[in-house]
Amino acid sequence: MTSSVTVFTNGSVLRADGRTGRALAVRAGRVLALDDDALELDGTVVDLRGGMLVPAFRDGHVHPLWGGVDLGRLPLDHCRDVDAVVRAVADYAAAHPELRWIIGGPYRADVPPGGRAEAGWLDAAVADRPVVLSANDYHTMWVNSRALELAGIDAATPDPPLGVIVRRADGSPTGTLVEQGAMSLVERALPPPTDDQMLRGLARGLGHLARLGIGWVQEAAASPSDGEVYLAGARAGGLPMRVNVAWRAEPSTWSQRLVRFAELRREIATDPACQGKLTASTMKFFADGVIEQGTGYVLDPYEDEPHSCGLPNWSPDALRAAVVAADAAGFQIHIHAIGDGGVRLALDAIAGAQADNGVRDRRPVIAHTQLVHPADRPRFAQLGVIANFEPLWAQLDEVMLELTMPRLGPTRSALQYPIASLARSGARLSFGSDWPVTDADPLAGLAVAVTRQTPRGDPAGGWLPEERIPILDAMHAYTAGTAHQAFDEPERGTLAIGARADLTLLDTDITSVAGNELADATVQGLWLDGEEIWSC
Repeated sequence: MTSSVTVFTNGSVLRADGRTGRALAVRAGRVLALDDDALELDGTVVDLRGGMLVPAFRDGHVHPLWGGVDLGRLPLDHCRDVDAVVRAVADYAAAHPELRWIIGGPYRADVPPGGRAEAGWLDAAVADRPVVLSANDYHTMWVNSRALELAGIDAATPDPPLGVIVRRADGSPTGTLVEQGAMSLVERALPPPTDDQMLRGLARGLGHLARLGIGWVQEAAASPSDGEVYLAGARAGGLPMRVNVAWRAEPSTWSQRLVRFAELRREIATDPACQGKLTASTMKFFADGVIEQGTGYVLDPYEDEPHSCGLPNWSPDALRAAVVAADAAGFQIHIHAIGDGGVRLALDAIAGAQADNGVRDRRPVIAHTQLVHPADRPRFAQLGVIANFEPLWAQLDEVMLELTMPRLGPTRSALQYPIASLARSGARLSFGSDWPVTDADPLAGLAVAVTRQTPRGDPAGGWLPEERIPILDAMHAYTAGTAHQAFDEPERGTLAIGARADLTLLDTDITSVAGNELADATVQGLWLDGEEIWSC
């Protein structure tokens, strides 16, 4: 029996060779023909309505599960000052008297002055119940006095490993907790979400990403229990896209958990419900924190804290040992590295895996790559490291101007997000969003990658314009680049004859619009293996 043919026509098609085609035909989940050859075929017709068919976007670093859980909580991303946050908390608490804890976020990290917030500000909104808010860097937590009390945090509480309790001059906690070690003091007191809440959060998160035209995601930091939620979602038929799970490796527990991670990888790989939808072949490491809170690990001290080079999460020997062990167990390596010290730690650990375990096609990923010392740039290509950027971050927004650049100073600030430089060096690039840290919309990320400007068009000519890249290169990083990261090419990531038909329909030809106008385009539909996921 011959499989039916679907012909996409009446618009344009972004072909694998970078040219714009007229039509595309699909049969049995693969691209069968292009242009006139496609138009000559009989089959079901999909009207592109003048839009452009592109390879489905792929997000190389994102958090769908907890992003979806957060969508069901108090939203704060619209708040532009402390008073707005306090009002939103007060209104939400009044509307939800049944909630024992008020949990919300993410709030913009630049809203509290200097990124540091006071518990008393939240006490004015809610004093009798604990309030826990996450900043949009997800390395910072803002809590009220009741939450501090329930967590047992006071002036006598020492800073935990890999965390900072921000304090007043007398040692009392302000209500700002930085990095996982400190945030976990409160998280241990939080009532855990129910299984149903987690499954609904996963459905919300993946549904949100699918509506943005995204067909594959790298879940960038999962615990074993998070992985079980993904497995349950797959068994319930609730994964609208393909997902690869990265297991979060902690310095204190990774060696004990490595066996469990391998067991879960095998369980997922052999479960019929997961075939073609869910894999779990990656391990995620945090080399450091974030520059905005002074926890990103930098080679030279911060401008505003000359006594500090940040907070590396691992010693060089410990990270090397963990990465070598994970690599030997067959896991792909994925390392969060923000500061130039963190990036060097990550590169050194990956070099150690190559030295100890031999040369093979391992495709390690360093995510964010915000500040890269010029001496380390050639090492990405030399080691086969994929540089995963969140391009939306490469702009002079309020966080960059008010928090990041004052910490780094002008010389190091000019080295941030070297997207074009790493591409010229021969490094492989992939793009992602880190949602819910920032917007998951690939079109918004494309606009910044091409212009290095804010949505207002600032600065004229772009920030560090030598790091801008052309639209086709930016599209490649969001599609073929992330397919390479996922070991999926040449099957996926391009619209070439024989490739899997993962397709996103846009309302306009994005190769013919000015850079900032890319963010105005809209997604009209998503198809995976030629099957419609959604369309409008």
